[in-house]
Amino acid sequence: MPDTPANQDSEDDGRVRVLIPLPLPGAYDYRLPPETDAIPGQVVRVPLGRRTVRGVVWDQGGKTADGTPVDAAKLRDIAGFYDVPPLPEASRRFVDWVAAYTLSLPGSVLRMCMSVPDALEPPRPRIAYARAGPDPDRLTPARGRVLELVDAGPPRTQSDLAEAAAVTPGVVRGLEKAGTLAPVELPPDRPFACPDHARPGPALSDEQQAAADTLSAAVGDGFSVSLLEGVTGSGKTEVYFEAIARALADGKQALVLLPEIALGAQWLTRFEDRFGVRPAEWHSDLRAGQRRRTWRAVAFGEARVVVGARSALFLPYPELGLVVVDEEHDASFKQEDGVIYSARDMAVVRGQVGSIPVVLASATPSLETLVNAGTGRYRHVHLPNRHGQAELPAIETVDLRADPPPRGQWLSPTLHDAVRATLESGEQTLLFLNRRGYAPLTLCSTCGHRIECPSCSAWLVEHRLARRLQCHHCGYSTRLPETCPQCGDEDSLKACGPGVERLAEEITAEFPDARVAVMASDTLHGPQAAAEFIRRIAEYELDLIIGTQVVAKGHHFPLLTLVGVIDADLGLAGGDLRATERTFQLLSQVAGRAGRAAHPGRVVLQTYMPDHPVIAALTSGDKDGFLAREADGRRAAGMPPFGRLVAVIVSGPNLESVQRTAANLARAAPRTDRVQVFGPAPAPLSMLRGRHRVRLLLKASRSVAVQPLLRAWMNAVEPSNDVRVQIDVDPYAFQ
Repeated sequence: MPDTPANQDSEDDGRVRVLIPLPLPGAYDYRLPPETDAIPGQVVRVPLGRRTVRGVVWDQGGKTADGTPVDAAKLRDIAGFYDVPPLPEASRRFVDWVAAYTLSLPGSVLRMCMSVPDALEPPRPRIAYARAGPDPDRLTPARGRVLELVDAGPPRTQSDLAEAAAVTPGVVRGLEKAGTLAPVELPPDRPFACPDHARPGPALSDEQQAAADTLSAAVGDGFSVSLLEGVTGSGKTEVYFEAIARALADGKQALVLLPEIALGAQWLTRFEDRFGVRPAEWHSDLRAGQRRRTWRAVAFGEARVVVGARSALFLPYPELGLVVVDEEHDASFKQEDGVIYSARDMAVVRGQVGSIPVVLASATPSLETLVNAGTGRYRHVHLPNRHGQAELPAIETVDLRADPPPRGQWLSPTLHDAVRATLESGEQTLLFLNRRGYAPLTLCSTCGHRIECPSCSAWLVEHRLARRLQCHHCGYSTRLPETCPQCGDEDSLKACGPGVERLAEEITAEFPDARVAVMASDTLHGPQAAAEFIRRIAEYELDLIIGTQVVAKGHHFPLLTLVGVIDADLGLAGGDLRATERTFQLLSQVAGRAGRAAHPGRVVLQTYMPDHPVIAALTSGDKDGFLAREADGRRAAGMPPFGRLVAVIVSGPNLESVQRTAANLARAAPRTDRVQVFGPAPAPLSMLRGRHRVRLLLKASRSVAVQPLLRAWMNAVEPSNDVRVQIDVDPYAFQ
């Protein structure tokens, strides 16, 4: 796909194919206006029906099915060109690859690259105010504060002046009307500060330096994938920072993907300490103006380092030189809606199409990544020790059959005593329970009725602080009823099981003098709230933190020495392929929060199954043995990473239509010696957002190219208009 003028070929003179970021199956042919050229990647305006839409020149004019050029009389003219850099060739190849692999519409994938339409237009100039004349005749205190700011520094915008001087915007406008201030035009966007790659970083140990040298040497040397595996607290971030520094020194951009960027406050601080400035951020909590500014800065090459969630992978980097996926094992990297993809796997693809290195970092790598490292496809860089004097925490179990909590409570006597001792020593405790809200289930003690979501096959979770029942799948919320909806009895609804709010209630009653707070995704409203919460822990403004999985995301709290896991068995039940692997990763990450500085750490796992392979591996420290056994089981069953899986999810508002389409798919399913299709069967979450869901599962050997099979299979069945068929290649969860 060379970047040459698309109208140089005489046969295709004046024709280009334009891909439009809409759910369309491919590019459309258009005609270039006279005396104009267009190169692949150029962003254009084109007519589509009765409207004008944005699009990207994809290649030269196409041909019909019989190989003849498209009839010129049917072509419509390109309406105009956007003054932005062309979408880079690597980005276009990436779009094509992702669409083909995930069986998504190319336009839907392109939409992820062009997710900020306003960024295509030049930004409006910013108007600031500077001193233009003497003080006004009537100089009020409010006006005086504004003039002090103006006289003390460079021109500032009206909103900046009003906020800093604690006045209304009308005060600034009044000074302009009086001739004291005059508007001046500032550059539309403040430039992104360039990180200083030469700024000295922290002193690395010999082990860390050797790892950093290995990763840095890969920068500029073409495509490669390196697994950076290191125990919690081993300094993986500082190590891959050196590879980022090398990319910057070479004049390249770098991308770091984090599973939950809103919780990356400590990461951002460490980056600023190392490079002198903060990186550009990309995540869903950015305001529209911030997204527009960042998209343009990336496209123009001004944002040299981007840290973001999975969607940052699709930004139009013209000079990308390195991709890092931190916590590569994390399930948050799987996109489950729209275009279904794994950002970790697609990061590797992005590295390959751009011929750049990729670093996958984790203390608990996924089995897929470990197998690739074991076979030599990925380079394996290992940090087996914590940095400095810190030691890995001791992990012990409490058998809840022999040492149960008192009735109506959730802390065993052993964990209760450990919490008390930690509080008395002036250190911090983390209690981990991966359940939001007050209780996961509300039922009637009279008739046994369980309160469910009206749109999903899921129980409503009680959030007592908000006095609501909420569905964590679709967001439905309602007040807790005073009577049972089934039998009408009063005072019969009971909360069953603990959530973090209920645990906090117990802790507050048991330790009334402790400073307690809950850390969960629904208590942290945006990056600023998350950063403030993490600051309070780090600066010892809290004694005891009760949290869900968000506390396991690489945080460093020097005084946190005790981690108590309330229900270590949570997640082990059920038939999910990765249940044991995910539970091992999560508990390992949570345990890694303890004892990360000079104070030794202790981890207490409450369990009814102390002999379960996951629990036994955690307490013995035999991670390699556990993963080897997990791999042996997957290999024997032909499951990933030793086999291929594809989920087909059929959904719709009418159950009969869904079942009929699923049955038709089952009859048309490919079946060979190397391919099996299971189902249809109701999905574990058989109703979601008012849509019935039925699943089929294709299992194939690694040697099978599943995409051609899937295309032929899907083309053989025409679903009802109200039925949607989604394809999930390499499914991660099985809801």
